[in-house]
Amino acid sequence: MYGRDPWGGPLEINTADSATDDDRSRNLQDLDRAALSSRPLDETQQSWLLGPSGEQKKKKYVDLGCVIVSRKIFIWTVGTLLVSGLLAGLIVLIVKTVPRHHHAKAPPDNYTLALHKALMFFNAQKSGKLPKHNNVSWRGNSCVNDGDPGTMFKDLAGGYYDAGDAIKFNFPQSFAMTLLSWSVIEYSAKYEAAGELAHAKELIKWGADYFLKTFNHTADTITTMVSQVGSGDTSKGSTTPNDHYCWNRPEDIDYKRPVLTTGSCADLASEMAAALAAASIVFKDNKAYSQKLVHGAKTLFAFGRVGGRGLYSAPGSEASVFYNSTSYWDEYVWGAAWMYYATGNNSYLTLATHPTLAKHAGAFWGGPDYGVFSWDNKLAGAQVLLTRLRLFLSPGYPYEEILRTFQNQTSIVMCSYLPIFKSFNRTKGMVFHAH
Repeated sequence: MYGRDPWGGPLEINTADSATDDDRSRNLQDLDRAALSSRPLDETQQSWLLGPSGEQKKKKYVDLGCVIVSRKIFIWTVGTLLVSGLLAGLIVLIVKTVPRHHHAKAPPDNYTLALHKALMFFNAQKSGKLPKHNNVSWRGNSCVNDGDPGTMFKDLAGGYYDAGDAIKFNFPQSFAMTLLSWSVIEYSAKYEAAGELAHAKELIKWGADYFLKTFNHTADTITTMVSQVGSGDTSKGSTTPNDHYCWNRPEDIDYKRPVLTTGSCADLASEMAAALAAASIVFKDNKAYSQKLVHGAKTLFAFGRVGGRGLYSAPGSEASVFYNSTSYWDEYVWGAAWMYYATGNNSYLTLATHPTLAKHAGAFWGGPDYGVFSWDNKLAGAQVLLTRLRLFLSPGYPYEEILRTFQNQTSIVMCSYLPIFKSFNRTKGMVFHAH
């Protein structure tokens, strides 16, 4: 074997060398790396190395245009969003499809039921062509031809029948509409909470529209008005068909119904004026209709004060038998109070608080009917109405003295209703009646 010299010796391989081919190959690789480690290599040169590179692989990135992010982070982010969306959709699907257990609506209380049934009575008593929403299935159109042909009262369809017959007595009917309007004015929120406000207003309008037919409501002055439609006289054995001789359904009435008019009816005119005035407050959001009602009320009240003094229930009339009026002074106070509320005209308040009217109405002398509020005696209601005026508006002089008197009297009457007093008889159901 030749010895090595600086030149590296010959290319001849000495077979006596003990190193194996594998060892020599490994040594060459070590030499290669040692020779190359002294300077940096580019990517191509790194790929020429026979062994694995000692450096880490280059990371891959995703260019999103405005930012460059790691591909691994990008994939994890997109995956997380997709999984979150799927979970959210699954939750929504479950919520939408799983049956819900709704709590049953609480049944209405007894007062709400009683109010509904009380209003239903008016639906059952309606006369004329009924609306589709009348809510009384066994009632239909009736007496649609009421009126006096050839006169201004040719169309008197509408209004309400009285009690169990089919007569329309305008005096007690007006009182009923006044009270219904008063209840809505004072307790509209309660009516609405009970779901009956629209119902009550529709009933009031049904009555008011009929009242406007019973006199010339477009005129400023009148000389006559309708007091009654229908008849119930069965005296002297009369066999003439009427509402008491023939007890049948209003829908089956086919006979002629008389129309009774009067030119002397301070009580009726003032009560109907009160009904229209109160209704005008109920419908104050309908300006045109409210003003129409106010104008009619003014016409009626003026008629009762100037040209119509007297009682509508003249002796010998049917009204004197069924709904006899004993005075018109209480209607003056009652009607004037409502006219003031509807118009704000102080002349009506002056009249309502006039001591002479109060005296004639029985405010200072008592009597068996003192404190009894009814279709015939409105004094107690008028005093409450005017006491309300003093408490809420306090108009002062010159009304204060009589208003304070009315308030004191109202307090006494209200206290007399208490069981510890014996002013009234009362039933277990708290129905009061005078001794």
